[in-house]
Amino acid sequence: MSNKTNQQWGGRFNEPTDAFVARFTASVEFDQRMYLQDIRGSIAHAKMLTAAGVLTEGERDDILRGLEEIRIEIERGEFEWSVELEDVHMNIEAALTKKIGITGKKLHTGRSRNDQVATDIRLYLRDEIDLVLAEITRLQEGLLSVAARENETIMPGFTHLQTAQPVTFGHHLMAWFEMLSRDYGRFEDCRERVNILPLGAAALAGTTYPIQRDMTTELLGFTAPAENSLDAVSDRDFAIEFCAAASVLLMHMTRMSEELVLWTSAQFDFINLPDRFCTGSSIMPQKKNPDVPELVRGKSGRVYGHLMSLLTLMKSQPLAYNKDNQEDKEPLFDAIDTVKGCLRAFADMVPALEPKKENMREAALRGFSTATDLADYLVRKGMPFRDAHEVVGKSVAYGIEQGKDLGEMSLEELTQFSDTIEQDVFEVLTLEGSVAARDHIGGTAPKQVLAAVERAKEKLAARQIG
Repeated sequence: MSNKTNQQWGGRFNEPTDAFVARFTASVEFDQRMYLQDIRGSIAHAKMLTAAGVLTEGERDDILRGLEEIRIEIERGEFEWSVELEDVHMNIEAALTKKIGITGKKLHTGRSRNDQVATDIRLYLRDEIDLVLAEITRLQEGLLSVAARENETIMPGFTHLQTAQPVTFGHHLMAWFEMLSRDYGRFEDCRERVNILPLGAAALAGTTYPIQRDMTTELLGFTAPAENSLDAVSDRDFAIEFCAAASVLLMHMTRMSEELVLWTSAQFDFINLPDRFCTGSSIMPQKKNPDVPELVRGKSGRVYGHLMSLLTLMKSQPLAYNKDNQEDKEPLFDAIDTVKGCLRAFADMVPALEPKKENMREAALRGFSTATDLADYLVRKGMPFRDAHEVVGKSVAYGIEQGKDLGEMSLEELTQFSDTIEQDVFEVLTLEGSVAARDHIGGTAPKQVLAAVERAKEKLAARQIG
């Protein structure tokens, strides 16, 4: 037998694996990032085998010592990874056997690479979800700080990207906060289903050894062992679910990015992004490009693609494990890296947003943003809403003709459309009066924005406690 043949499974084979096939089928170049999770799983497995009477305490101690030495070597960059050994699991096991002798070969008793890799991926994804949740929280904290500071800053609110009604910048940022809160919940839900232990399923049918799956579950911090061995080793729906949650998050971040790109343009000129989050042009010296939000907007496509990749990967796979599932890691890993990168960029950038208040206010004055307030005023005076709608429509048409906003018209000009209008109308036609009037939960009134910020802070504090 050639020494190029993988000795972990080479007994069945009469010739070594083709060199190209070895490289083609190997995953160690990308799955080595799960080394820590693989070692953690092996430590738990060794302890369980000892409790089950399969290993002696001395053998267990040798295994634990050897695994700790391997961990240190990997983290120091001293570990030699082998493509011939295919993956992170076999590389670590082979290194362990080299260190401690035949005892290293006993570690694989009662398990298969099938349940081992399924466990490693779940452990890894669980750790990464925790990091994603922490970054979402950090971004939300940044949003709250700016929203509280800008609770009175008036800007135009849009529908169809047309000026609709005045809102406050703080209120707008709290809309982003709510999007992210739902994203946080989706990742929490995903984590719950990730946190099920496949180890013990072995290749597909379980094992004849007296394993104690409840012990392994407790040692690794899982909620429960998987109920069915076939399902435990073969499905990757938890990775698909992560990518689905990540896709929704990135969709929300593209919406935020699009607004930031618009707001930094000369046409809007609503905000200033600090130079550290922008780049210039190689040919146009005046340019300051909002690269961070643009890149986040673009990176959404990567995550959407990974979701589709994993869905296609699992499509039509028969039970139980198939080699197809080796292709689950690269899309998942890249989705994780992309999400964390986008969140970090935004969490760093958002607290540094600088609104150009006068420009925002001036824009809110254009487009007859208080038209609805005038209609509401007439209704409160007893006019049916549809009649009020017509009166305001005629007032707006006049304003367009005269080049005047509603708040710039005289009482005489306004009363030509309805004698219901009186001097007190100007209280509702100001931008400040308009936003202050929306004084209820969910409204844009400055005091409601501050109240929303306080409720949000309580929610974030509860996360830390939980």
